[in-house]
Amino acid sequence: MFSKTDKELEEMGAKITTREIQQQPDLWKEAYENFISNQDKVQNFLDEIISNFPDKKIRVIFTGAGTSAYVGDTLRPYLNKVGDTTHFNFESIPTTDIVSDPLDNLRSDDPTILVSFARSGNSPESVATVEMAEKIVKDLYQITITCAPEGKLAKKAENEAGNLLLLQPAKSNDKGFAMTGSFSCMTLTAALIFDTSKADKSEWIDAIIKMGQEVISREEEIQAIADLDYNRIAYLGSGALSGLTREAQLKVLELTAGQLTTIFDSSMGFRHGPKSYVNDKTIVFDFMSNDQYTRHYDVDILEEVKGDAICKKVVGVGTSASENFSGDNFLMKSGIVDLPELYQALPDVLFAQTFALLSSIKVGNTPDTPSASGTVNRVVKGVTIHDYE
Repeated sequence: MFSKTDKELEEMGAKITTREIQQQPDLWKEAYENFISNQDKVQNFLDEIISNFPDKKIRVIFTGAGTSAYVGDTLRPYLNKVGDTTHFNFESIPTTDIVSDPLDNLRSDDPTILVSFARSGNSPESVATVEMAEKIVKDLYQITITCAPEGKLAKKAENEAGNLLLLQPAKSNDKGFAMTGSFSCMTLTAALIFDTSKADKSEWIDAIIKMGQEVISREEEIQAIADLDYNRIAYLGSGALSGLTREAQLKVLELTAGQLTTIFDSSMGFRHGPKSYVNDKTIVFDFMSNDQYTRHYDVDILEEVKGDAICKKVVGVGTSASENFSGDNFLMKSGIVDLPELYQALPDVLFAQTFALLSSIKVGNTPDTPSASGTVNRVVKGVTIHDYE
């Protein structure tokens, strides 16, 4: 797909999505450079909030809907390990949960930073979540991470002192149905804001760019998996990569319009019932952690599923390490052995997006406009936001 001409891709209804997946390594470089240029402003914003509440932990709520919610799910485990947990408690709560049950998720007396992730910034739940938080939380600050400067969230944030607007690279505002570059750029930006484990992350950024380019160059290997006879896909992982499985499986579901069924779980959780999903037309992927301890559990479940001898294909995805799965792997040769899982998530999701794209073509769908019925839309429609007092 990546080597096809634009005309060929247009005829397949896949030009937009293919190019938006393909351009991500360049977008990651741009997102990093944008962050570096705003780093002092970001740090001053956080420092001021911390100084206002020296004796209280500040809730940092990552929020969004759908793919944007999965940004927070990917961030939360890693940041609660390496972020500034002296001052912050990191949580991931979808806007859909906040809107439907605000008092289950927002606390009036807890100082809160609401971090809104949004491609367009126009989803009704995203706008309503901000409005509800402003009503309920006494000490509310906001960071708006969005890809659309003309969106409602961006426009609102422009003139608010307590709302830090961080626009993503212009080309991350995906025009295709599925969120691809928007997901990876927003994840990277938030990681750079809150990850206090290392001051200079340029080595990690260089690594993920090379790994992303490697995934693109190895499309034929991914195509070989997509050529198999399957109708079920399972994505597994641990920690931040467990959060990533939700986004990986959603891409297949979206781009095939549900013609292929999907499931996601943690590596250890899968054997507690969900493994019943596996049959002889199932492909199981596991995003293997670079943490030596955690990787044992990722490899264990891969070996177990392989040993069951039921599954069509079992594949370990990640960077080569001292312990690898004995079966089929997609190991990125340009990776860094100790690259933290949150950064490994970016080339991993590019792999998953590519597999979803190829699966969409396999079932005869058009990736740019996958929902032929029109019942699922790029920006959600049909949402009624009820009055809340």
